[in-house]
Amino acid sequence: MASSAPIGVFDSGLGGISVVREIRREMPHERIMFFGDSEHAPYGTKTPEQVRALSEQIVEDLVAQGAKAIVIACNTATSAAAAALRDHYNLPIIGMEPALKVACDRGHGRRQRVIVAATPLTLREHKFAALMHRFESGHTIFPQPCPELVRIVEEGRLADHDLVMRTLHGYFDRYDLDSIDSVVLGCTHFIFYRDYFRELLPDNVAIVDGNAGTVHHLDVILESLGALAPDTAEGGVTLTNSDPSPRVAALAEELLETGGETGLRR
Repeated sequence: MASSAPIGVFDSGLGGISVVREIRREMPHERIMFFGDSEHAPYGTKTPEQVRALSEQIVEDLVAQGAKAIVIACNTATSAAAAALRDHYNLPIIGMEPALKVACDRGHGRRQRVIVAATPLTLREHKFAALMHRFESGHTIFPQPCPELVRIVEEGRLADHDLVMRTLHGYFDRYDLDSIDSVVLGCTHFIFYRDYFRELLPDNVAIVDGNAGTVHHLDVILESLGALAPDTAEGGVTLTNSDPSPRVAALAEELLETGGETGLRR
């Protein structure tokens, strides 16, 4: 039986809006409730216990508002909290992880050299260690923490081309980028930098993220449960944030509608 109940999506801040955009594009009849925890961003520099406590409170609120599924649109929160949330709630909890498998599979059996850009906590957590262990014997993987990229999005500074490129060069100039096969964007905030990464990287280096795979998984799960919205339903997005300032509200709307693209013009 179809369900017009909303899908709850949350993130440590505004990065998860990149996932909301993908859900809206691929599942246009669904209603989406997004909660960004910008007041407590970034999660990537917090302890797992802090992230778990914040995530549990957010999910409790989304479930109370009638969410039929939860998307943890944050690699860091997935690492720290997904297992506990799935133990507690009897509804689909869809998490995210850096799309390392996608990057490695691009080689069709050939060894790949992959940079995984993510938050410090994502790269420290057991979940990523286990993921990396699956692929490191056949591929060369470089975990690269990029905490400042989260802050730049949260501060609404994506339009500052010089700042962004200086920050990216600070993280990536240590690599021989001509020898790299792909860069994995292992944080939903980083999706808004895709054009900047394209400017930074040689043309042969692929840029990989997990948003499409996550939304496809959500679609499959809801379909299997008979919980997709009917084709006659009018979808929509509600944006809320723990930071109630007009600046954050305006920035969230801009990211939803433009994906930060206006910030990439020089």
